[in-house]
Amino acid sequence: MDHKDFTSSLPQAEMVRLTTRSDRLGLRHLAGHLGLILLGGIWIASGWPLWQAVLPLHGVVLVFLFTLEHEATHKTPFASVRLNEWAGRLTGLMILLPFEWFRYFHLAHHRHTNIPGNDPELAAGAHPETWREYLLYASGLRYWRDALRQVLVNAVGGDPGEFVPPRAQPRVTVEARWMLAAYALAGTSLLFSPLLLWIWVLPMLLGQPVLRLYLLAEHGRCAFVANMFENTRTTLTNRAVRFLAWNMPYHVEHHTLPLVPFHRLPELHAKMRGHLEVTAPSYRAFTLDYAAGLSRSTD
Repeated sequence: MDHKDFTSSLPQAEMVRLTTRSDRLGLRHLAGHLGLILLGGIWIASGWPLWQAVLPLHGVVLVFLFTLEHEATHKTPFASVRLNEWAGRLTGLMILLPFEWFRYFHLAHHRHTNIPGNDPELAAGAHPETWREYLLYASGLRYWRDALRQVLVNAVGGDPGEFVPPRAQPRVTVEARWMLAAYALAGTSLLFSPLLLWIWVLPMLLGQPVLRLYLLAEHGRCAFVANMFENTRTTLTNRAVRFLAWNMPYHVEHHTLPLVPFHRLPELHAKMRGHLEVTAPSYRAFTLDYAAGLSRSTD
């Protein structure tokens, strides 16, 4: 059975129920995520005990806003279209990932998942195969370089990529210019207080490697085929990670039925569990296994 066979086996009433979105559940989850960000920011700003140790933890919570932005590209975190749009735009601003542009990048990834020459994630070097590539990828430096370059290219009306349709390019340009204006305003605040440096910039730099390694598990070392049961990995993990990642560790489930909102993915996982072909027992196990492969293929 492939992912299409599984999808066609679900009764229509079940599909409708699984794809029903909820403002209440989305806002409750968002409140929890923002609450953690607020707690970390106050802890660091107030200089409470061990605030230095909180910096990377706060950074991890911040960078995992990516998973909310990702969900917003599918319009699934909330029932409200407006809530989905603003959640995507604001989280994109926070993590230097323009939402209007990323929407088309990510939808192209879903159309051509793990297909060389078509999946833009592969073109972006998301699957390192040597130790040098792996360490550069895991550092997050490539992400920040590429993200900043993309915002600047978009802002001057440059080529945003073939996956962005011409009708969307003006919106992509306007969004990038607004983002640069917001960053300039934030930078001005540093002339008066280093607060943003400590509660946003530095934590984001420290947290990005965790997000990079998390994302690597989604498709790293999976088959270059169209079947979602083979080209995508579900990683089994604890409730804390699933919460922070908006249940995206259930990644085969998400790719099989992208319109299923985050709060229904555990239920979809229970139905799909017997058909999964690529899984990892934990992120630690995946990372150790991936690193072992690199040790045999260094240049």
